[in-house]
Amino acid sequence: MDILITGTGLGGLTTALRLAKRGHRVEMLEKADRPGGRLNQLKKDGFTFDMAPSFFSMSYEFDEFAKDCGISLPFQFVPLDPLYTVNFAKTGKQYVIYRDLQRLEKELEELEPDLARKMKAYLDSAGSFFHDSIDKVVRRNYNSLAEYLFTLTRVPLKHVPKVTRNVWQELEKYFDSEEVKQIFSLVAFFLGATPYDTPALYSLLSYTEMVHDGYHNVKGGMYKIVEGLMDEMEKEGVKVHYNKEIVDYKEEGGKLKGLVDQNGKIWTADDYVVNADAAGFRNAVFRRKKYRTQRLDKQKWTLAPFTMYLGIKGKVPNIHHHNYFLGKNFKEYASKIFKNDISLEKPYYYVNVQTRNNPDAAPKGHEALFVLVPVPDLRYKPRWEDAETLAINVIRDLSQRTGYDLENNLVSKTVFNPKDWEQFLNLYRGSGLGLAHDLNQIGAFRPPNKDEKFNNVFYVGSSTVPGTGLPMAVISSGLVTQRIINKYGNISEKCAKNQ
Repeated sequence: MDILITGTGLGGLTTALRLAKRGHRVEMLEKADRPGGRLNQLKKDGFTFDMAPSFFSMSYEFDEFAKDCGISLPFQFVPLDPLYTVNFAKTGKQYVIYRDLQRLEKELEELEPDLARKMKAYLDSAGSFFHDSIDKVVRRNYNSLAEYLFTLTRVPLKHVPKVTRNVWQELEKYFDSEEVKQIFSLVAFFLGATPYDTPALYSLLSYTEMVHDGYHNVKGGMYKIVEGLMDEMEKEGVKVHYNKEIVDYKEEGGKLKGLVDQNGKIWTADDYVVNADAAGFRNAVFRRKKYRTQRLDKQKWTLAPFTMYLGIKGKVPNIHHHNYFLGKNFKEYASKIFKNDISLEKPYYYVNVQTRNNPDAAPKGHEALFVLVPVPDLRYKPRWEDAETLAINVIRDLSQRTGYDLENNLVSKTVFNPKDWEQFLNLYRGSGLGLAHDLNQIGAFRPPNKDEKFNNVFYVGSSTVPGTGLPMAVISSGLVTQRIINKYGNISEKCAKNQ
């Protein structure tokens, strides 16, 4: 069958290869001039920057994908150890986070006595929930809300309390130190949220980082994932058309007959897979009443990204590959950042020194830094005339806290504010990771990956099931592929029989 995929994020690319390997004729459209979606790359002034994701967990999902496609992974994982550092403005202290609990206990001994025992209890609880839910709940499609709710009954009752608590409250059960709770609550920010509005269910992310699989980078940079997948797709004859933004559609007899790009060209296929925001696309292109702007604005969206890509002369000291810089008012900042009720003069931020694992990302004797500041989405902060002020504040704060004058050693600087991200990737209101993971926005409560009107339209990516993040995008591609297999059967097997 002819399948058109709009969007070349990780979900779209992995779906394209899965379907092509099964004998479908796959074609892709991309709004930008290069593939990757959020998993993108910026080259400037001799520096190479990964633009958004800088590490990931659950690497075995990529292995499962490769096995499903009958290929060897066209990129190489680099396990991270240590995982990251956390820097506290209040004390000026930096703590290195290791997976080894004995080493971690020694690192944090001044903060939390008997840490290894407490951490093991916390991780055992998180791990138990992970293994009781990942296959039963996450790696599956749902055809109705009732089916989803029934599936939840298969999860052991001992996990029910995690539904009633948030991540911070879960951590309070195990740890006394405010700093330790802040360190291990940062997993909530990976979901584009804060520990005070993220269900305790997602403490399972602590298990994935500390025990189950750890964190990984990719040799040569994260964009090697995209380049490797593009090479594999080329072998299968998958065509990708760039600078094609979908703005309208054609329907006939209850089926989608074509997607219309900005130039008025109609792209036709038997089936369509949308690798754009599953809620935003239904709003902007299909103009569905259920997904109208007024309704979407009332839903919970993840924080928006304010990102900087800095080329620095010299080597920045007192900094590792992945680093979090926290201020002095964690609870106040986290509780107010969503709705722009707090000053961004001293923001909390993350820094990835890309040259630590990939020295070729910068000229010799230089560093390539990626800085991410989680900020309110465009509903709450629609104007960004102060973007340069925020950028300077972060650069000066990072200079002070590392003891290195970044401002006077700055060779290259590129800043993306939420409006830029909204325009670049059609992110709804500039939200970095799509719909948030509230209890009423997960599972079958998320926009489904099968269209409610057109039986030949499917969705893959962050705002549909199972959720946000690189491994979730890979799982999402498997789920939507299964939908299409259920519709047509295995095309490659039919082709083999007819030969």
